[in-house]
Amino acid sequence: MKALITGGGRLGTQIAQVLAAARNDVTLVDIDDDRIAELEGHLPVRLVAGDACEPSLLEHAGARTADLLIATTGNDEDNLVISLLAKRQFVVPRVAARVNDAENTWLFDQRWGVDTAVPAATPLISLIEEATGATDTVALLRLSKAGVDVIETAITPQSRAAGHRLAEITLPEGSVIATVIREGRPTVPTPEMRLRPGDELLVVSHAATEQEIRVAFQ
Repeated sequence: MKALITGGGRLGTQIAQVLAAARNDVTLVDIDDDRIAELEGHLPVRLVAGDACEPSLLEHAGARTADLLIATTGNDEDNLVISLLAKRQFVVPRVAARVNDAENTWLFDQRWGVDTAVPAATPLISLIEEATGATDTVALLRLSKAGVDVIETAITPQSRAAGHRLAEITLPEGSVIATVIREGRPTVPTPEMRLRPGDELLVVSHAATEQEIRVAFQ
C-alpha cells in the first residue's frame, strides 16, 4: 500500500512508523523544514518539506498514486483542505483526517473528502481496518492477509520493564520492537536502550496476542 501522511507531529510520525513497519510505501509531509530535518534518519519513510494545502506539493509527494492519505496536522482547516484536494483532485481511494476541535467533527465527512474522521484524543489508530480504543496495550494495525499485528504498549513507573535494557526483555516468538517513541520522537531501538516511564513501544508480531505483549513489559 502507498500511504501519504501530511503533518509531522507526534500522531503523524507514529502512524508513519506503524505503516512503514508493516512494509508499506510511506511518504510524510510537513510544512516545517526544521521538523523534516529532525526526522531524517529516524523514520524509514520518504520525507517531504512543504505546504500540503498546495496541490503542486501534494502531487510532488505522490498523491496521484497514493492508496491512502492521512491528514494529521494540528489545524482543522488545513486537514479539510488537504482531504478535499486528495479526494476531488487526486482521487485518493481512502482519506482519513484528524479532528483537533471536537466542535468541528460535523465537517469531517465525505462532503470534504473525508472517509474516516480521527478524533484528536485517539492515541494511535489503524488506518487500514479499524480504529481502536485508548488502552494500555492496543492492536493498532491488523494485516489479516499477512498475519501481522502492530501493537502499542506504554511504559509507566509501575511497569516492570522500566529501567531495563531492551536486551533484557523476553519477547514472544515472532515479535520484534519496531520503534520506541520517546518524548514524541521515534527512536531506533538498540539492545542497550534502557526503557523509561513515558516510553511507547510499537511491537510487530506474527503470532503474539496483545496480552502476551503486555505481560512482557508490564
